[in-house]
Amino acid sequence: MNNWYLQKLYETTDQPTLRFAFQGTVNWMRGLAILCEEEVFTNEKIKAFYSGVQRRNRNNEADLIVFGNILMSIHNLHSLKIINTKIENPYSVARTQIISWYYSIYYASSAMIGAQSGNMQETHAGTAKVWQKDIVEKLTMSPFDLSLSTLVEKDFKSAIQTMRNGNSFDLNNYPKNEEEAFGALFSYLQGTAGYKKWETEENIKGSREFKALDVDNFRTKVARELRDGKLEKGIVNFLVQAFRYRGKANYRDSVFLSYGDDRSDELKQFVLDLDTVATAFLKMASTYAKARVHKSDWDDF
Repeated sequence: MNNWYLQKLYETTDQPTLRFAFQGTVNWMRGLAILCEEEVFTNEKIKAFYSGVQRRNRNNEADLIVFGNILMSIHNLHSLKIINTKIENPYSVARTQIISWYYSIYYASSAMIGAQSGNMQETHAGTAKVWQKDIVEKLTMSPFDLSLSTLVEKDFKSAIQTMRNGNSFDLNNYPKNEEEAFGALFSYLQGTAGYKKWETEENIKGSREFKALDVDNFRTKVARELRDGKLEKGIVNFLVQAFRYRGKANYRDSVFLSYGDDRSDELKQFVLDLDTVATAFLKMASTYAKARVHKSDWDDF
């Protein structure tokens, strides 16, 4: 009865299918890692990408935001690396490693925002919005630049189709090369958009505006207009996906990382992939920050 706990869950609550939840988690990170390996995401490419960035005038307050966030990113990445060298059973650390991965990404992205504008957001959602506005289009390297600027279903699906340009791979495939890796990334981007659309619609249903319409769905024209007005302002980018990823590992979908069939070999690669991706992201963020802050201060830091 190795699935006893899972069977009990299915009897009482709606649960994700373990196989698909596991595939989505592992395959997305494998795709990212393939595109972030040292021979692909090289120091030379990163430096070349940011070669045209203009150094700003000394701004001690903004620079301290940059240095503090990079330091915190390094701490979380180092924690991830140290644990990876000591693990015997990846099941015991998979969720912990996702948390270290996420916060390394989050702090590094906050450093980039600080370097660009000096802004410091108080929430993860706020940081993702500023990231979309100030960073994504011109200051982010592939594969971290994929984003959507709407949650209207027909529009974001059309955007995904354009990005795919015939790529038919998705999260059901364990990526083995760059084409399959991008297919997994496009698939996760669309899946996150679908989730954020649902989340937005649920929030709308709880709003005063919606309740004033005295309806319980979006079939009427006025309800659809209210919904679409909100969805048109929605975004999905790498930070939005990373935050969802952290939540899936810790809350509703958490059982798939520690229960069911033995997938130890895939999880061993998974925790290494977390390291690869976080390292690449921090290298990108640090290179941009170095180009923006006062040179002698960076050297001292």
